[in-house]
Amino acid sequence: MSNSQLTPGVASGRLPAESYVKNFGDLEPVLDRHEALVAADRCYFCHDAPCITACPTSIDIPLFIRQIATATPEAAAKTIWDQNILGGMCARVCPTEQLCEEACVREAAEGKPVEIGRLQRFATDKVMAAGVHPFTRATSSGKRVAVVGAGPAGLACAHRLAMRGHEVTILERRQKPGGLNEYGIASYKAPDDFAAHEVDWLLKIGGITVKTGVELGRDVSLDALRADYDAVFLGIGLGGVNDLRVEGETLEGVRDAVDFISDLRQQPDKAKLGVGRNVVVIGGGMTAVDAAVQSRLLGAENVTIVYRRGKDKMSASLHEQEHATQTGVRIIYNAAPVAVLGNGAAEGVEFAYTQDGPDGLQMLEEHFTLKADQVFKAIGQTLVTPAGVTAGKKLADAPADNVWAGGDCTNAGEDLTVTAVAQGRDAAEAIHAAIMGATV
Repeated sequence: MSNSQLTPGVASGRLPAESYVKNFGDLEPVLDRHEALVAADRCYFCHDAPCITACPTSIDIPLFIRQIATATPEAAAKTIWDQNILGGMCARVCPTEQLCEEACVREAAEGKPVEIGRLQRFATDKVMAAGVHPFTRATSSGKRVAVVGAGPAGLACAHRLAMRGHEVTILERRQKPGGLNEYGIASYKAPDDFAAHEVDWLLKIGGITVKTGVELGRDVSLDALRADYDAVFLGIGLGGVNDLRVEGETLEGVRDAVDFISDLRQQPDKAKLGVGRNVVVIGGGMTAVDAAVQSRLLGAENVTIVYRRGKDKMSASLHEQEHATQTGVRIIYNAAPVAVLGNGAAEGVEFAYTQDGPDGLQMLEEHFTLKADQVFKAIGQTLVTPAGVTAGKKLADAPADNVWAGGDCTNAGEDLTVTAVAQGRDAAEAIHAAIMGATV
């Protein structure tokens, strides 16, 4: 039974059919050749480029832009993929305005950076569309590595290990590989099933077997993997969601935002998805913004994000906050939920204003209430520790002998695709050195 059948005020098909096609189409289409050349011409090709330092995967950005400027996008794509094998998705979803573009010399001088993200997409899309995979495997090493989790960290690790000649088996608990890229980002950022196409392209390296529907701790133990493989990489992500811990949280119509986004990503016909007339999203990260914006795109009349601290503390970038408000989302800062109101189903949320001072966050006596027939929780995710794995709030980078970890499940995780890719890539090099008896 659908959420819209269960919850009063939540309904599907709120918009004309053509509106869904427009609303969930490509947010920022790829540059054409002329636009790419014009954008590339703005790059100073800095010798000590700050954009490289700002990129978690250390892509040689001036080099790939110069390769675009000299009409060799194939070489540009190879430069990108040498460091970031998921460069196509990162070009779509990375907060470039906080990373490479913020560090761009043009941004400092003119307030308008080189469009690094769009140029990266131009290069990678062009080569992927041609079906080209520019990497080949080394001679077989005879070594076998298990990768648990087919998200960005696991995929990057698996690809680099396959390049080194190792046989890799990826174990993924869901029915599709891709992790966050497949299930956890806004549909309009990667339409036309791009995440799945990118995985298919990545697997062309060979030497990688993907097994879906296999969960660590349920279907296979870490001890068994350690015994059967030369090394194990854990890229299991964060499977839990933080609770609001307020009265009324279990009312009908209160959902985890990550589940809502996942449903959106997996439903080709957006008109079938239910959404409330009045939607409240609690949280301040990208998940909150993605849930709020897509609620508006589905036809919600009033959508409000409520964040407990100020605008400058919100983990969603200013660019994303502005995108939300331009879509018609209201953002209320400095307020925290006190209770979800309703009789069986959500009807509203009571909030208290907050004050963030030297003694931490304080709830003030002044309260207000927002109408809500749908409430999305987006206040962070937590590690669900598999049976047989010892962990605190996150996994250590090396939970055990011949076991490595990377991505959001680790202390170094940053909830960014690009960071997860870097950690998976670097773990692969460490694994390669360890099982071949070499030094990194």
